[in-house]
Amino acid sequence: MPSRYLRPIDYSRMLAGWLVVLLLPDRLPAAVLLIAVVAVIMFCAFGVVTQAEKLAGILGDPLGSLVLTLSIVIIEVILIVAVMLGPGQAPTIARDSVMAVSMIILALVTGLSLLVGGIRHGGMDHNGTGTRTYLSLIAVMATTTFALPHLLGTGGAYGSLQAVLVAVSTLALYTFFLRRQLGAQAGDFREPDTGGDRHEEHAVSGHLEVALRISVLIITVLPIVVLSHRMAAAMDSVLGDLGAPPALAGMVIAVIVFLPETITALRASWDGRTQRMSNLVHGALVSTVGLTIPTVLLIGVLGDRAVVLGETPANLVILGLAVVVSMAVFSGRRVNAVHGAALLMIFGIYMMALLS
Repeated sequence: MPSRYLRPIDYSRMLAGWLVVLLLPDRLPAAVLLIAVVAVIMFCAFGVVTQAEKLAGILGDPLGSLVLTLSIVIIEVILIVAVMLGPGQAPTIARDSVMAVSMIILALVTGLSLLVGGIRHGGMDHNGTGTRTYLSLIAVMATTTFALPHLLGTGGAYGSLQAVLVAVSTLALYTFFLRRQLGAQAGDFREPDTGGDRHEEHAVSGHLEVALRISVLIITVLPIVVLSHRMAAAMDSVLGDLGAPPALAGMVIAVIVFLPETITALRASWDGRTQRMSNLVHGALVSTVGLTIPTVLLIGVLGDRAVVLGETPANLVILGLAVVVSMAVFSGRRVNAVHGAALLMIFGIYMMALLS
């Protein structure tokens, strides 16, 4: 690898992640195993953030943000599908995972980002058109995913024909959105008053650095996902000993998987780059639903697997509140710390419901 692009710590993160994947024994006490795995995941996550930020500087937004988003989301889809096709029965795995990710992104990460950025900068400008585009798609996809199965399906699940229609229409909408985001409407997803993308670095660095950094990002992020399986087993044991609800393990795993985007979003808000933050968090949720739901529905139809998507009334109310408040927050020209505090309260309500 060309050493002028990478630092020793970049190699260390790749090596550490894969060494732990291959060599860490499973017979360690659950608490010790959990601490070790989480530490390595955090170490690798910072490496993913480093490569993503370099790519964002080279490619500019929205493409730079999209690289990190899709790398994480595609791996998340693989994880969900692996559980679906495993020996156990997990008909609600897609629903539970996407719901957890939705609340983490809409309420926790966005709330923290606005709180941090608002305290440092006061009111922050954003590109309202791009953010509202994300939120419109989230509202449509969330309703189709979590609410309609109760009305059109049986037991919270779509019938086979309904599942195919929902999968195809969701994937078509997401594909059309990506084409517009990277093409005719790219300006809607850039920081306001920047005058366009920053391609200076790209002209100097060339395609080699882009390909290299994408490769390093993938090599560094894969151990995070592989280790999340082992972390889940250890966490189930630790939470069981503490008497905590099993659903909390899924929430913690979702936080860890999306940690790279969380860190980058917080840094963007710290620098006052609100649209960059929105591209990361809201774009991640659009990609999560746009790729996960069609995949699991089609696999359910082809493999004759039950896929339950319908959510509980309490979660539907909380998710709806998060979407409505997000739309209100980003309907104005500026966002601030109070908006972030309101979203964090919604996440607290969700956690209360989860632990009840």
